[in-house]
Amino acid sequence: MKPGNMDLTQGRPLTQILLFAVPLVLGTVFQQLYSFVDTVLVGRLISVSALAAVGTTYSLNFLILGFVQGLCVGFGILLAQSFGAQDREGLQRYFLSGCVLAVVFSVILTVITVLTAEPLLRLIQTPEDILGMAADYIRVIFLGIPASMLYNYSAGALRAVGDSRHPFYFLLFSCVLNIVLDYVFIVPLGGGVAGAAWATVLSQLISGLLNLYWLLGRIRILKDRRQGIAVSAQHMKRLCVVGLPMGFEYSVSAIGAVVMQGAINSLGSVAVAAQTAGEKIRQMFTLPMESVGMAMATYVGQNYGAKRIDRIRQGIRSGLTIQYIYCVAAWLAIFLLKRPCVGLVLGETTGAVAEGAVQYLSIMSVLFFIHGSLMIMRNTLQGLGYSLQAVVSGVGELLGRSLGGWLAVAGFGFPAICLSNPMAWLFALIYCTVMVRYYLKKTDGGAE
Repeated sequence: MKPGNMDLTQGRPLTQILLFAVPLVLGTVFQQLYSFVDTVLVGRLISVSALAAVGTTYSLNFLILGFVQGLCVGFGILLAQSFGAQDREGLQRYFLSGCVLAVVFSVILTVITVLTAEPLLRLIQTPEDILGMAADYIRVIFLGIPASMLYNYSAGALRAVGDSRHPFYFLLFSCVLNIVLDYVFIVPLGGGVAGAAWATVLSQLISGLLNLYWLLGRIRILKDRRQGIAVSAQHMKRLCVVGLPMGFEYSVSAIGAVVMQGAINSLGSVAVAAQTAGEKIRQMFTLPMESVGMAMATYVGQNYGAKRIDRIRQGIRSGLTIQYIYCVAAWLAIFLLKRPCVGLVLGETTGAVAEGAVQYLSIMSVLFFIHGSLMIMRNTLQGLGYSLQAVVSGVGELLGRSLGGWLAVAGFGFPAICLSNPMAWLFALIYCTVMVRYYLKKTDGGAE
């Protein structure tokens, strides 16, 4: 492998996790930035109704593309474990087998989701006045599932072998491209919300192709591959055993988001627009926590492959320290900037939609530490290879979001929507923490 690939089984855990996580954090910040710009362009250049239409598709987007992301995270765990164990043949077999599975799942998911897009939107009670725009947007996003699979799998493979920098560089390029294409497709070409969706798909496709080029042409993950090292049914089975539960975990969690979206939709277009604006801003602040979690999964995977359970324990403490420091900084930033941020998205800082978005951010930011802790514990479980437990934690998120949606419909209204995600995080965190402690004790024979 190239010198830029990090061996996370050596060195001080806090330093290694930070160094590996920084490109991931920057990548998600820029990724969310272009999503944020996409929201601003849709809201300001098309209409607030268009913003609500894009926002109401979030839960379905999360449901399907979350499965893709989770599946690729699972594939990457086995690549990381092979890399940590210095098993080059296993690494190559897993990579090739994963490529085949990625193509198969892409085709199946694309066909099913494009055909069922509008019925799914009706199922979550999308308001009739924005249904047409929402369907136009989500169909294009679903047509781009192969691009999403390519990006997530190739970026995950690079991270598995210790390279978090180049996925960031390629993502940064695609972010800039996405912003340019957003403007071109929406303004000169008049593509509306579908144009914004095509900009996202094309940018992600290019980023994925760049990742693949680096894997094959520069890192040369298949270098010195012997004639017999090819796709393996055994390795495909193991990839499915680990990857599918992680994909389902993301989807099970997303079902809760679908239930919550139905509750938001029942409160009307104002609530949909307020939650959409607030959620976009919230994601800008919490995605870095998820990036630290992604770094944790690779760190744990490599050290588990190298049988360094002591370093995994140290890494958990280091990861939590990073998250808590960040949570304090994020809360302070939102406390000071929430109203200007809402104004940037909506073009106004007063009115029912703006006030709802401000309330959403005020409640969520106080509870960020729950999300940060969950990202460390859940990704530790995933790095250890216990993907089935991730599904159970997803059920916890489903329960939390469903409870928030029920409370909103039962009369608590928008404040219950604001608490839905934190409740989901808390339920999942409790389970993941218990299981991490159990499996670490079991792995090292009960030693603390």
